[in-house]
Amino acid sequence: MPVRIVLIGAGSAQFGFDMLGDIFQSPVLRDCHVVLHDINADSLARVHKAASDYVEAHKLNVTLSSTTSRPDALAGATFCVIAIEVGDRFALWEQDQAIPRQFGFRQVFGENGGPGGLFHSLRVIKPILDICADIAKICPEAWVFNYSNPMSRICTTVHRAFPELRFTGLCHEIVSLYQHLPHILDTPMSNIAFRAGGLNHFSVLVEAQYKDSGHDAYPDVLAKAADYFENLPDMGSILKQLFASHAGSTPFSEAALREGAAPWAERGAFRVLLEKFHCLPITTDSHIGEYLQWGNAVSDHKAVLDFYTYYKKWTLRGDPEIRETRTERMVKIAEGILTGQRYEEAAVNLPNKGYIKQLPDFMVVEVPAWIDSKGVEGIRLDAMPQGFAGLLSNQVGVHDLTAEAVIQGSKDLVVQALLVDPVVDKVDSVVTLVDVMVELQAEYLGYLS
Repeated sequence: MPVRIVLIGAGSAQFGFDMLGDIFQSPVLRDCHVVLHDINADSLARVHKAASDYVEAHKLNVTLSSTTSRPDALAGATFCVIAIEVGDRFALWEQDQAIPRQFGFRQVFGENGGPGGLFHSLRVIKPILDICADIAKICPEAWVFNYSNPMSRICTTVHRAFPELRFTGLCHEIVSLYQHLPHILDTPMSNIAFRAGGLNHFSVLVEAQYKDSGHDAYPDVLAKAADYFENLPDMGSILKQLFASHAGSTPFSEAALREGAAPWAERGAFRVLLEKFHCLPITTDSHIGEYLQWGNAVSDHKAVLDFYTYYKKWTLRGDPEIRETRTERMVKIAEGILTGQRYEEAAVNLPNKGYIKQLPDFMVVEVPAWIDSKGVEGIRLDAMPQGFAGLLSNQVGVHDLTAEAVIQGSKDLVVQALLVDPVVDKVDSVVTLVDVMVELQAEYLGYLS
């Protein structure tokens, strides 16, 4: 039987195209069968045609099928990859951003943290639990990878509801270190060993070494990073170039990245972590600012808005294509599992088993991992900066209560999840906010009572 890879949400604006491009290049997966699954038949047909045309043009041995039936898709699956949203993604996201602010709750971005991150979680976790229930019934031995956000809340809830599933969260944010560290340290990436971790979209560099000498490189990172980022543009500028050039995920040259630079753009909260907590974040204000009680006060809101504006345009540009990028880390992990060739993956999202000692076991953390035929095994980060670990600890109650609110369908626990969130600094209007959002997004939040 060929390896069977099921892409759940394959009709999305970009996911199916990106994943297929990497699968089609893999020598290990050259004879696999890819099942495209989506509930939107028109989007699914568009991706299937593009994939079929690519396979035929390149004379590949990969076989394809597509279906709107999830049970049919999952039958016999070796790997399942989940990348879904519900409804009109950006319209709902904009409600997550605007309505809490209307009630006086400050938040930076509204995707993964704060009130917006909670409502996003409440919408998307429920259907993912339904998907996982089918996987547990139909193909319980499958390896399952999640790309949907809010990553850490999704994964924490899934592991609580389905502890036996082989479920791992994956995110692309870690690639920023490959982009920045060689320039900061003035040495090739091949000479740098590093480990990073925390929570998804709230992670920092934990350790770094020069491979040639074995010396600790983190002091040099802290000494040189400020000057480097002083002239680096914000992600909005980068995405603007990306959208204009239709270049997909093609890496930018250093000169292109620095063109039109604005000092510390989208790096206000980032800068505080670098200078006050003495650690290098792996992402910028639009993500890390969501988790910090002081994030709203220091974040660069114009740059965050620029990022959102261009990200939305790029996602909805209407001309995605299958590209040969080798950026999808799930493919490399699948190769490692199938071949047994052990290697270290830079970032996965797994239940904490002492990987970050300051956090409880139930909470899903983002850490490096060993990959081999046994699967995905996290790596301990004993050098996690103490101050940053304290900021991570502020999220424990938020994740616990979010998971229970979804599993129990409890509006009361939603209120509690808001009131333990460090960015929520007022009690007035919390209950009203929850009632308004549940009514406004009743199609997705109507299960709460």
